[in-house]
Amino acid sequence: MDTGSVKNYLIDLQDRITTTIARIDGNEFLSDAWRKPHGEPLQGQGITRILENGQIFERAGCGFSHVTGPQLPPSATHARPELSGSPFEAMGVSLVFHPQNPYAPTVHMNVRMLSAQTSDGHTVAWFGGGMDLTPYYGFEEDAIHFHQTCRDALAPHGANLYPRFKTWCDDYFCLKHRQEQRGIGGIFFDDYSELGNEKSFAVLKSVGDAFLKAYVPIVEKRMHIPYGERERSHQLYRRGRYVEFNLVWDRGTHFGLQSGGRTESILLSMPPLASWSYQPQVALGTPEHDLMQRFIVRRDWL
Repeated sequence: MDTGSVKNYLIDLQDRITTTIARIDGNEFLSDAWRKPHGEPLQGQGITRILENGQIFERAGCGFSHVTGPQLPPSATHARPELSGSPFEAMGVSLVFHPQNPYAPTVHMNVRMLSAQTSDGHTVAWFGGGMDLTPYYGFEEDAIHFHQTCRDALAPHGANLYPRFKTWCDDYFCLKHRQEQRGIGGIFFDDYSELGNEKSFAVLKSVGDAFLKAYVPIVEKRMHIPYGERERSHQLYRRGRYVEFNLVWDRGTHFGLQSGGRTESILLSMPPLASWSYQPQVALGTPEHDLMQRFIVRRDWL
């Protein structure tokens, strides 16, 4: 596997996405290039790009990282126990965008490659990633557009991939301790290499390239809708659920922390503000209740 071509693609993807989001917001991303100090078990570098308190985005983080380490952490080997303790190389782009306006949804996207050395010196590579949408107020047309774009991105690689990756996303982005979905889902795949290195990499590129098509029309449609304190309070309450998932269940967060990654970059997905309520009350017949009944559920959007 030519890891150089993967790295070049990921750096270009980060550039394309942050350039587009900066244009929408009217403010530039802060670019923070970092390198792990010599002597630490995990070696590597990356570029964290962050936009905070913008006109449209309260927080938008998009990070590229490329690291190597002496042994894979447990979060990366649960499906590949034969690689436990193997040296590894990992690279990827991960982003989470939190708009100011409660009517504009939060979005997450990640594409990544991992490779490891087996005990006999053979290199094994696999891919993962996906994108998912977390609205605070539900719009049918937004959910349909997002899922159609995901389906169309995967269609050239096999008609079975979208339904498979959609179910995988629903299974993964679930707050199991609450029996509650995080959002309307999207697509998710992990430990993926079944098409061979080059074709599996092509799947990754299709997902990365589809992100702006999936998200930009939605945020541009919703980012100027008037809102008040009620909508803002609901947004912060639902953001609390987002934080819960990232800290309790997200394998990417666990991988980064367990492998000794850069904490600031790992946690760039967190919203700047969130809230929790012991017994939140959502009144029947309200848009907030509609979100919970019709959108934050497993559903075939197409």
